[in-house]
Amino acid sequence: MVVCLHLPRFELVVAAAGPQALAGRALAIAPAPGSQRVGEVSGAAEAFGVQAGMPMGEALARCPELGLVPADPLGVAQAWEETAHALEDMGASVELERAGLAYFEADGLRGMYGGEERVIAAARRAGRVATGGRSPRVGAGPTRFCALAAALTVRSRRAAVVEERRARRYLASQPVSLLRFRGATEALVEPLSRLGVRTLGELAALERDAVADRFGAPGTLAHRLACGEDTPLRTRPLEDRLEEGMELGGSSSGAALERVLGVLVDRLLARPERRGRTLGTVTLSARLVEGGTWQEQVVFRQALSDATRMRLALSLRLAALPAPAEALRLGVARFGPPSGEQCALLQSDRSEVVGTAAEGALRAVCPGAQARRERLREAVCQMRAVAGPDAALRALYVDPDSRVPERRVVLTSFSG
Repeated sequence: MVVCLHLPRFELVVAAAGPQALAGRALAIAPAPGSQRVGEVSGAAEAFGVQAGMPMGEALARCPELGLVPADPLGVAQAWEETAHALEDMGASVELERAGLAYFEADGLRGMYGGEERVIAAARRAGRVATGGRSPRVGAGPTRFCALAAALTVRSRRAAVVEERRARRYLASQPVSLLRFRGATEALVEPLSRLGVRTLGELAALERDAVADRFGAPGTLAHRLACGEDTPLRTRPLEDRLEEGMELGGSSSGAALERVLGVLVDRLLARPERRGRTLGTVTLSARLVEGGTWQEQVVFRQALSDATRMRLALSLRLAALPAPAEALRLGVARFGPPSGEQCALLQSDRSEVVGTAAEGALRAVCPGAQARRERLREAVCQMRAVAGPDAALRALYVDPDSRVPERRVVLTSFSG
């Protein structure tokens, strides 16, 4: 049995400093820099026809009294991480779909808590951690999509539980707009509505081949979800949480900000909890002087433990700050392998330099050469993934005696 924990308007509640600020007020999250579309909206704003993702001009035309709240991605990430840790402390292995939406398997927790109802009650208590006592919506079902449908329909403090034998019948009555909560099927809601498909039962009644022919892989997934099928949970691994922060004072921009970033990198690498591991993904965040926060996740092409290379990669992201900052934070989102496995691409191996003539004949198959070939092949694969299949080519002599230079050598794909 999969349990779904849903906290409606989670980003808006955190940005507005509590659910009490939304009571009877038409509020929306202000558009991000470079965008003209509002974020999550309150219930009062929805009553005027304002929807998340609507252009700000249209939103203000429908609701002239609409109030804009600065986005707080740093506060949302911290509050959601606290909720996730509360769920993990109760023994659940969670999948975090997005901020305000989480899933976990309840089968392994029944014996610990004495039944499914007590597991759901513990999940509800954990969901109140970061929302100021606001009760989340909880649903349970045989799949995550069915559990989500149950959580969205519940309106009381009691959880909605859908049994496996009636899961498909239950989904058949749900609106097709439920597909908005899955990133792969979100774009299908509008075209399906234009075609007259209003419920998941009408979608399940269509031929799967016809849906796949019209919408491709997302259509196949949507049809499977409507029929009560879903993929297993993708739970996140449990890792140490490392984070360093510093108040900037007068170092809110320029070269001084880069020096503060360098201090945070050095502090993060010096933490004993790192235990010699490299850093694969880090989160760079800031609290802005003008109000609100900014956050960006940085994925290194290669897991790093070199402070110089990390500072170089992260300093480029400081240019994306929308306003001067008064505090800067750097945290680890995902660790890499131990730093002892990180070596140079063409590091010389002593066994290939010193040896007899017989050993020189075996250089092509020695462990050092094989390791270097594997690293070179991996580097070529990463380069192609970033820049395309033609990013790595080699020169091949086809007609070395030709008088035309362009005919002597051609470029062909490098196979590694």
